[in-house]
Amino acid sequence: MSLVIVGSLNFDTIETPQTRKEMIVGGSCSFAALSAGYFSPPGVVAVIGEDFPQEVITLFQERGIDTRGIERLPGKTFHWEGRYGVDPNQRETIRTDLNVFQDFDPELLPDYRKAEILFLGNIDPDLQESIHRQADGPRLVAMDTIRFWIDTKPEALRRVLGQVDVFFANDEEVRLIADKLNLIRAGRRLQELGPSLIVIKKGEHGALVMGRDFMCAVPAWPCENVTDPTGAGDSFGGGFLGYLDKIGSFGEEDVRRAAAYGSVMASFTIEDFGIERLKILSHEEIEARFDDFRKLASF
Repeated sequence: MSLVIVGSLNFDTIETPQTRKEMIVGGSCSFAALSAGYFSPPGVVAVIGEDFPQEVITLFQERGIDTRGIERLPGKTFHWEGRYGVDPNQRETIRTDLNVFQDFDPELLPDYRKAEILFLGNIDPDLQESIHRQADGPRLVAMDTIRFWIDTKPEALRRVLGQVDVFFANDEEVRLIADKLNLIRAGRRLQELGPSLIVIKKGEHGALVMGRDFMCAVPAWPCENVTDPTGAGDSFGGGFLGYLDKIGSFGEEDVRRAAAYGSVMASFTIEDFGIERLKILSHEEIEARFDDFRKLASF
């Protein structure tokens, strides 16, 4: 295990124009860990309440995911409620109950500190920095964020950006942080702050990967019916980093393939609510879709 993922395990209540699902398992760690686990099972650092289902932890363990970093505390698990419109790219937060996540301040296990890849999920940037300080010189540090931290802790966020190698964000977030409308200029501005790789997630339009001296784009899978977009970005990040961890190399061609695998994992996640699709996904399905992606992008 040389990939460690730090983030949330929580319950999501999702409302779409078609249906409503209450208290389904979600969270950045759930999606990222299950996605990465198809390539290189990671260690997970998160906190859960008494109500979090043990069968999900057992599922992680069956997939080879190291759950020693998951702490169960008295109280309720973090809960998020959101609503999607007809356009699945439009999401509205209805309610957030931090519960046991309120005081989340983990101490990395000794072997987790030696991880080669550290993925800091979309948590408080001050907490991201605290966790990064505990790591013992990882080869690659990646981070994600959300609009809430951009609006409430911009300075802390910029400080952490100066300490990481890979930054995952959607196009709106990239423009907000960089204060530039043009997406390419915004990405270059973020690289000036620190990260050598900016991975810009563009929903149904795929993703754009900006390196110091190269750029590549990967498409999104042309899905006619998006069931639940929640967790697609986390699944992308998990697949991206899981693949890099598997091959142990971070060159340009490796990053290009990692981005394709990230897009593949995201495409499966949106086919069902929560982590349901990732629970039954097979390696054969992943490789078949990867081949389809290659054909889709060839010219």
